[in-house]
Amino acid sequence: MPKELPSISSRDLEQIDNLHALFLDDTPLMDVRAPVEFAEGAFPSAENHPLIDDSERQRIGTTYKDQGQQQAIALGEQLVSGTLKAARIENWSAFLRRHPGAALYCFRGGKRSEISQRWLFEERGIHCPRVRGGYKAMRRFLLEQLDQNSPASRPVVIGGRTGVGKTRLLTHCATHIDLEALANHRGSAYGGHVAPQPTQINFENALSITLLKHTQGDNPHFVVEDESRNIGSRHVPKVFFERLETAPLVLLEASHEERVEITLQEYAQDALAEFRNKYGDTHGFQRWADSLRTSTDRIQRRLGGERHALVRKLLDQAIERHAQDGEIEPHRAWVGFLLRDYYDGMYEYQLRKKTERVVFRGNRAEVLAFLNHEYGVSSKGPA
Repeated sequence: MPKELPSISSRDLEQIDNLHALFLDDTPLMDVRAPVEFAEGAFPSAENHPLIDDSERQRIGTTYKDQGQQQAIALGEQLVSGTLKAARIENWSAFLRRHPGAALYCFRGGKRSEISQRWLFEERGIHCPRVRGGYKAMRRFLLEQLDQNSPASRPVVIGGRTGVGKTRLLTHCATHIDLEALANHRGSAYGGHVAPQPTQINFENALSITLLKHTQGDNPHFVVEDESRNIGSRHVPKVFFERLETAPLVLLEASHEERVEITLQEYAQDALAEFRNKYGDTHGFQRWADSLRTSTDRIQRRLGGERHALVRKLLDQAIERHAQDGEIEPHRAWVGFLLRDYYDGMYEYQLRKKTERVVFRGNRAEVLAFLNHEYGVSSKGPA
């Protein structure tokens, strides 16, 4: 017969409250809240393995409201029992086998995480600490850290015209924060990805953790791209955006031809590959083409009727040619027109408000050399 595992008291259930170390170390987190709660907000290292699902949570919540805590607990024990209970414990166990140093949490670090801890030990002999205060405490901690670390941070902002390769340069720097990657958006009207953007809460959580890591120790300079307050449908938290507005500005320069080439790669090749990977060749191509048309129509008012009609004509011709023989060269016409006749005007207008912050301008190699010499930002590999 299998050896009977000992019971465990509430006092024996380990709790951890060093949230600083938790996020610095990217501790794997097992979120035992319901899926609907996880979808609203969580953390980059968290996976959702709920104690109760959405429908069970709703039923238990109604019982709690109408009949009180004890009846709600009794219903929960009834709903999650037998084979369902065993399946959820196995799900947790599998997660902990993959991540033996993990911690678990619920919303406030209360009943759900305590029950999960207890079942893991009583059924499998597995000790897993729970986060004291749960999601609510971790979220509050990250907002406080964002407020503290933003003004203390040492960013160097990389600006430049659309298409000069700011993101490419950014990721070539050893110390950087890629806001577009955190927001899952390229930052322009055409910048959407196939995968949706994170929730605003998740974007803030990820940014706070990233900033926490960058401000440790000697608090070195890091590079960040010049962004508007909004990146797609996500907005950069005010306290961090205000810090960026006072940071030194380095302008990356490239020829018009280079900018067309980079933009063509991003929107006529990389973006199409994303759609095809998700939806298949034919359907993916159509979804990608529709997204380009929708993005163009979205800026119709700013373009004006005449320019919008011209861009749509050039775009439709390029898409038709692309569909027929896979040729991407016709895309150069609408890309080049937008860069020169739309984005450059906006850039010049915005730059006039930032001129006093400009500390250097140059091509990719020159900018990388300047960042290293003046701010100690090293490069990953040759320029």
